[in-house]
Amino acid sequence: MSPEEFRTHLAGLTAELAGRPLDATLDAWLNQAHGAGSDTYQRLADGCKDGVAAGWLCDREGGGIRYGRIFKPADDLHGFSVDVVDMADIAGPHHVHPNGEIDLVVPLTPDARFDGRPAGWLVCPPGSAHRPTVSHGRALVLYLLPQGRIEFSPQA
Repeated sequence: MSPEEFRTHLAGLTAELAGRPLDATLDAWLNQAHGAGSDTYQRLADGCKDGVAAGWLCDREGGGIRYGRIFKPADDLHGFSVDVVDMADIAGPHHVHPNGEIDLVVPLTPDARFDGRPAGWLVCPPGSAHRPTVSHGRALVLYLLPQGRIEFSPQA
């Protein structure tokens, strides 16, 4: 899959997300309508894997985590930015989601979890914060950030 095809798939999904509150209802809906095993999930998971293999995703590395922002917020993505990280049994830097965050969890090893979640979606509401953690293996995580907003906490 090319970056352009990947963007087209993402734009279709973000059209469905536009204007919806980032909350537990959206989390449940995403996992029911577009969860692991669905066509949407599989296309996006394949795009993430293809992009990493081809080098256009996760093209940076720091602290044992490969990462990269593939798309800045844009009208065709309904104001979402798109980042993908490649993590294996590690906790990333603490950060706050001023506008919330929508995560697609793509385990690369069968038991991998992201913040305790298996394959599927995790919706973090506005103002939430975490230290993103992959446990029990390796996973790719796609982040959709409204207006690209993320605030990394100062390192102590």
